[in-house]
Amino acid sequence: MESLKTVMQGVAAQLVISRTYSLPMCMSLRYEPADPYVVRAVFFTDTDKPAEWVLGRDLLADGLTGSAGCGDMRVWPPVGRGDQAMYIVLGSPAGTALLEVPVQDVRTFLENTEALVPRGTESGHVDWELELANLFAKG
Repeated sequence: MESLKTVMQGVAAQLVISRTYSLPMCMSLRYEPADPYVVRAVFFTDTDKPAEWVLGRDLLADGLTGSAGCGDMRVWPPVGRGDQAMYIVLGSPAGTALLEVPVQDVRTFLENTEALVPRGTESGHVDWELELANLFAKG
């Protein structure tokens, strides 16, 4: 199946260093209906190579209203901040990053993805023959 439309949105995030200090960073969210369960998040820092993470679309959506995820990826709305921001924690062997992102940017992005592929209909957008061929090719 070929993706006819891609949803992309830039987000001005904050890398939280401490309770009183954070660094601004750019984050780009990307969604393709051909890969309907995931959102690709690219983080641009002052290094030459941006960092890319693959997040579950449901993880982001669930994190708008409550705590979601475990282990290397967690998302939640902050207590006492209303609908202004949400937190995303990304962990790897190299370390852990705590990001604060505007909740309205994430909400708008997710609404745009759901206009293409409503939640619960993702499996109808997967090319299962291609997925099986890839699986068997890896043996």
